[in-house]
Amino acid sequence: MKIMRITEIQIIPIKPKEGLVAFASVVVENSVYLGSIGVHTRLNGKGYRITYPTKKIGNRNINIYHPIDKEMSKVIEEVIISKMKRII
Repeated sequence: MKIMRITEIQIIPIKPKEGLVAFASVVVENSVYLGSIGVHTRLNGKGYRITYPTKKIGNRNINIYHPIDKEMSKVIEEVIISKMKRII
């Protein structure tokens, strides 16, 4: 399976709130825009983690989108965290 590449990335820092420190967006293969990716500080304070958007329906949080493939998930996480470290 071919791993798709990230062709664009944007980080928008925000005033920290409950660990959330920025929002990120990525473009995959110049074809698919993925936005509203949350960038959070890790609970231990060392590094960052990302979350994908959800919508609350009743008592449930429904995923808007997320990577299915672990390799693609890792690629997205690595490019976002790498850029986050460069700008902060």
